[in-house]
Amino acid sequence: MMKHIGHITLLVRDYDEAIAFYTEKAGFALLADNAFGGGMRWVAVAPSKESQTGIVFVKADTTEKESRVGSQVADHVSLVIETDDCRRDYEQMRAKGVIFHGEPSEVPWGIEVVFEDLYGNRLDLLQHNGV
Repeated sequence: MMKHIGHITLLVRDYDEAIAFYTEKAGFALLADNAFGGGMRWVAVAPSKESQTGIVFVKADTTEKESRVGSQVADHVSLVIETDDCRRDYEQMRAKGVIFHGEPSEVPWGIEVVFEDLYGNRLDLLQHNGV
């Protein structure tokens, strides 16, 4: 029986710059950074160490992968990051230079705001209200 999603992958140009953005600016936890030789690494981050689902970075090592960095789902939100306080996290991330598309606003399902990672991928920061 399937139980949960273990991880998702995100194409990156550089492991270290992706780690820096997600841990230093977005406030994520580094779950793993294991080198396997030949430039191969298993790098995973998540909103917290308790998260069941992490983001695994995949280095764009082909022309096709490189062309999709930052646009894996075009200009749509690719991930929803749930928080217990959207406005607090917005202020902290904005102070660290994270680009947001607007300010947190109330929607029928909670409070949310969209932000970009260092490559332009859009993520939704959501304080869910239980709906």
